[in-house]
Amino acid sequence: MVKNALQAQLLKAGLIDNKQAKKSSKQAQHAKKTGQDTQAALKAEIEKAKQEKLAKDNELNQAKQQLLEEKTLKANIIQMIKQHQITATDGDMTYQFIDENKIKKLYVNQQVYNAVVSGSLAIAKLEQNYAFIPQALAEKIDARMQGYIIGIQKQAEDQSTDEEDPYAAYVIPDDLMW
Repeated sequence: MVKNALQAQLLKAGLIDNKQAKKSSKQAQHAKKTGQDTQAALKAEIEKAKQEKLAKDNELNQAKQQLLEEKTLKANIIQMIKQHQITATDGDMTYQFIDENKIKKLYVNQQVYNAVVSGSLAIAKLEQNYAFIPQALAEKIDARMQGYIIGIQKQAEDQSTDEEDPYAAYVIPDDLMW
């Protein structure tokens, strides 16, 4: 009647009686038939799968949020450039600058040319065109996202010269026209 050795030893020692042994063996058989032993493992596996799915969903949500923030930032930058661009720039002077390893040429008037050379205006990329914007705004935009500001003229405050240079007294202007 007793199915395992432990129950037999407990019966011989007098710690349990036949009725308790039968009851425990029936409980073990019932648990085996209903799968209660495997249910705990199954629940653990399901919980692990839920945690993995939750982590993956959080990662995807963060990536989507980052893309949305980047798209919003780009739209804000374009809006700022359109709002603050200098519109009366057409003229007969040419201002040349480098964009994506290509020399670009814009025709501007004398006032805009002087402002760009002196550093009070900067060139910003606006879709397929270029716009002139104030230097302070250009620095803010460049700090937020690279790639929109093309020409920021840094004003040379400290021009170091070699003391033995015979041409040190002759300063070459930045806006030299050839």
